[in-house]
Amino acid sequence: MAEAIRHDKTARQLRLLSDALDTGRLGPVRRLVNSLSPAEIGNLLESLPATKRGVVWGLVDPEDDGEVLVHVGEDVRESLLADMDPDEIVAAAETLDLDDLAELIEDLPDTVIEEVLKSMDRENRERLEQALSYPYDSAGRLMNPDVITVRTDVTVDVVLRYLRLRGEIPEHTDYLFVVSRRHQYLGRVAVASLLIHDPLTPINELIDDEQPAIPVNTDANQVATQFSNYDWITAPVVDENNILLGRITIDDVVDIIREQAEHQAMGAAGLDEDEDLFSPVPRAAKRRALWLGINLLTAFLASWVIGRFEATLQQVVALAVLMPIVASMGGVAGTQVLTLMVRGIALGQVGVGNLRALIVKEALVGVLNGIVWAIVVGVVCALWFQDSKIGLVIAGAMTINLLAAALAGVLVPITLKRMNIDPALAGGVVLTTFTDVIGFLSFLSLGTLILLK
Repeated sequence: MAEAIRHDKTARQLRLLSDALDTGRLGPVRRLVNSLSPAEIGNLLESLPATKRGVVWGLVDPEDDGEVLVHVGEDVRESLLADMDPDEIVAAAETLDLDDLAELIEDLPDTVIEEVLKSMDRENRERLEQALSYPYDSAGRLMNPDVITVRTDVTVDVVLRYLRLRGEIPEHTDYLFVVSRRHQYLGRVAVASLLIHDPLTPINELIDDEQPAIPVNTDANQVATQFSNYDWITAPVVDENNILLGRITIDDVVDIIREQAEHQAMGAAGLDEDEDLFSPVPRAAKRRALWLGINLLTAFLASWVIGRFEATLQQVVALAVLMPIVASMGGVAGTQVLTLMVRGIALGQVGVGNLRALIVKEALVGVLNGIVWAIVVGVVCALWFQDSKIGLVIAGAMTINLLAAALAGVLVPITLKRMNIDPALAGGVVLTTFTDVIGFLSFLSLGTLILLK
């Protein structure tokens, strides 16, 4: 429901913006754009053709430029940066938190990166360089070093006075992190606890040491899973010596979860989730050509299998009419399993420990569905062509292909993952090829054996 409301809101904003742009009066456009959050502005910019996008980008409040750049895909970001001069880019970068800046900075021109680094004080520059030293999709890249720490040997009153002296606290601060003299993570203290306990209460009596810290090299997907499992708002990040380095906040995790969903949806079609909806025609054609070419090769493989049974098809024309049914049913059944497996792999739910059980379960589902639909299709085809043997052929082929599709749906993504190939991106092409080939081979082989003997 919430997602549908968000989509309706975006569509309404896009319609109003397009109408305002068509009138040529930029005042209403500026007011509309700057009434939105940076994330909403980014979403609208991705929805506009290049010419209108440039106009709207020029009307965005400069204070929001940095946040907007973080909330758009790489292709759109590249086009927006191309319309900015170096001083504007440096100014936009200066408004960002370090974790957001670490995400953005590698997309900037080298000369601009130098200017950004020069504009930072020594402490923040060292923090940024440290963040950039970690792998791209890791906790180290996600974390923000801006944390509030306290020691065990102070009281609530001391901590509250310290917070008042600071004047402000970082966003999403629900806990303060407790550290040792060597800055090792010991636990956390809820801000709410500080407000309701006696001012003389020692911090060591309020420590919650049940939340584990996240190792700095943890994969971003695993971080998202932990936040989802434990309903965290923030989480501490530590190095191999348990030294507190920073924290990850829920807003960054929401971005990861959204990117995971977009990656799976776009990857199923062989596309990149960062591709611009209005990317230049040559670039879009080039990107899609690769997977179209791979698909063409797999189609030739399926055609070669069919060609091996040319004599059978010439004698029994009904087989040519019914072939797509077997392949289609296998493809759908396999895609259902593949989707579950890709999701399970992304969430860390699939591994060596449960792989055998998964194979057995999906094989049984494939056999059961194969038998049920084999009977239905077999009876229909037998009545259609007035030949019980044709019904028997398609029923047998359907059972074989649905079983093969179920097994392939489990094994293909596991195999691709072990080969360091993204199963969300390549799984669909491999699976479709497999089910087409097995479907045609089983159907035409049975047709040859039963109808031409």
